[in-house]
Amino acid sequence: MNVNAIITAGGTSSRFGSTNKLLEKINGKEVIKYTVEAFLSSKIDKIIICANISIMDKLKEMFGKESKVEIIEGGSTRQESVYNGLRHEKCDYVLIHDGARPVISTELINICIEMVKDYCALSVMTKTIDTIKEVEHGRIIKTIDRTKLYNTQTPQGFKYDLILDAHKKFEGKNYTDDAGMVEDMGLPVYVVDGSYRNIKITTQNDIELAKIYLS
Repeated sequence: MNVNAIITAGGTSSRFGSTNKLLEKINGKEVIKYTVEAFLSSKIDKIIICANISIMDKLKEMFGKESKVEIIEGGSTRQESVYNGLRHEKCDYVLIHDGARPVISTELINICIEMVKDYCALSVMTKTIDTIKEVEHGRIIKTIDRTKLYNTQTPQGFKYDLILDAHKKFEGKNYTDDAGMVEDMGLPVYVVDGSYRNIKITTQNDIELAKIYLS
């Protein structure tokens, strides 16, 4: 059974600044390079990077010699990028990961590879540790019970046919994660314990934190 990885790299990094955050260097290495190298060291069979057209040439320079890596054009949304990746090549199972999560460990990737074969749909998550408030018009409405709350991370893993069907069903929508589509189909998605270090690079402050974790 082959397991592919789809790595999303199609964003414009509008909240990050004037440069693409995936090409930002942390301790001398690009963000996307940390991400892809973690998957290259894992038991994954193929890595499909769904990239913004503006950085495709740069990514081909970085990974052109890696036989496991293919670089294709992403879409205008994250959902479109993943759908492009799914249609690019059929497999048995697929892990979907944010290119902007460079602190992902190979160990966690391998855990997802093994677990998805049993559970068909899963998401790496961490338990919410902050007190969460519901706010309306600048006023606190209520405190939400956090005992059942989790923060979503990636990778998320799926049986290929299942997640492809979900993308076909919800094509043109704007889901921020793939597990949400499976949930809305009424199918179960299971939790894999993640790491609080598995941060997503969104702002310059995240770069400073990632420097510590990746040093």
